[in-house]
Amino acid sequence: MENRKFDYDVLKEIQEHWSPRAYDSSRTVSEEDLMAIFEAARYAPSCFNEQPWRYIVARNEEEKLKYLPILNAYNAAWASKAPVLLLILAKQNFAHNGKQNRFHQFDAGTSWGFLLLEAQRRGIITHAMGGFNVELARKIYLIPDDMTIIAAVAVGYYGDIDLLDPQFKEVEHPSPRLSIDEILYKY
Repeated sequence: MENRKFDYDVLKEIQEHWSPRAYDSSRTVSEEDLMAIFEAARYAPSCFNEQPWRYIVARNEEEKLKYLPILNAYNAAWASKAPVLLLILAKQNFAHNGKQNRFHQFDAGTSWGFLLLEAQRRGIITHAMGGFNVELARKIYLIPDDMTIIAAVAVGYYGDIDLLDPQFKEVEHPSPRLSIDEILYKY
């Protein structure tokens, strides 16, 4: 795969994962596959086993029409082809004592990581997005202030790159990664 050089042997799903924009709008994600990726997400570890993550799921045309306005125009142009769209949320406070959970986003990110790996294992692609309107999402979905809205995600099957707008074709490849030496913090 272009731009991919692994120095060490890691899971096949990690080696194969990247964030494409070419979705096959004719293929739906089965209920079994969708629930399996949420099953993986649910088993992520979390501080005090709090499991602060929550997912909003848009998987039919009516739900997607409600969801799509929250995406910026750039993301909506390609993500609208994905059969499933998600919003990742996290509860900011612990349920057991009401105190702030400073790990809520970390734990939700771990849950997202488990979800994307199970999706990859099943041949399903995912692409997380930061380009969305948080306040509009909060309003549309009546999300309370004690929930952090973390990311939007497109989920589906890889489609035909030739059907992408030219602006997306240019970036339709895995992104390069820093070396291990560069990600290890020097103190």
